[in-house]
Amino acid sequence: MDVMQAMKERRSIRRYQDRPVEDEILTTLMETVRLAPSGNNRQDWRFIVVKDRDQIEKLAATAGQPFLATAPVIVAGVALNPGRVMRCGVPAYAVDLSIALTHLLLAAVAHGLGTCWLGWFDQDEAKRTLHVPEEYKVVALITLGYPAENPDFRGRKPLDEVVSYDYF
Repeated sequence: MDVMQAMKERRSIRRYQDRPVEDEILTTLMETVRLAPSGNNRQDWRFIVVKDRDQIEKLAATAGQPFLATAPVIVAGVALNPGRVMRCGVPAYAVDLSIALTHLLLAAVAHGLGTCWLGWFDQDEAKRTLHVPEEYKVVALITLGYPAENPDFRGRKPLDEVVSYDYF
């Protein structure tokens, strides 16, 4: 599957089959995040692959979203330098981890897997659950597994509403 097809087929999946994700596929997906670009190639990140059922249930509780507990895998993207701000005034971790985790989402689709990006969780509880040191930041939790649903496409704004050339 090419990248454009993966982008068209990607959906936020909130129900998963009771089927493990093969370790070989997980390794391939983690390779896609490892290869993602980052500002100055700093790679100020860590990706925690959670497969333990108790850990997954605890993470679902930090988000108050029970569907997380149906996923066979959750990947946490962690910023190792959350204080770094780019010259343009934007936190570098937000950009770098978004790029890497988008690689993960698209690669997952290409392997027949579904994902859901979550930013709605309790930061302190997620850190405690994952044993993340205080100075770091959990940026996102990504559910990962074989979909047990096929949501309809939710639509997107037309190109002329989101793209302009040369000026705003």
